[in-house]
Amino acid sequence: MKRIKHWQDLVSALIGVWLIVSPWALGIHEPLATVGNFVAIGAVMLAFALGALFVPEAWEEWSELALGLWLIASPWVLGFAGVPLALQNALFCGIVQVILALWVLGTDDEYGGWLHRLTG
Repeated sequence: MKRIKHWQDLVSALIGVWLIVSPWALGIHEPLATVGNFVAIGAVMLAFALGALFVPEAWEEWSELALGLWLIASPWVLGFAGVPLALQNALFCGIVQVILALWVLGTDDEYGGWLHRLTG
């Protein structure tokens, strides 16, 4: 059985699943761009995280970082910042995803490991 290289990828996959189901779980039905954003970003995040679990590559982490940054910006770009649950969901998931991606990129020497150089 193959060992998981980064536990963060499992958490990213769970965030992806949560984003897909969150509009219904939280009762967010409008604006429609909000629902589409969560489902689409969740599906892409899930795909990247699963890919990273089986064939870890640095580009997947960079992509997950970009998705996290998009989630943070999306309430204002797509105009749903006035929907508190949607705003909180996007910010929480985005911030956690950014932290996870930076963690992997910063600690894995094969991906740059810049954090090790800063602290070591």
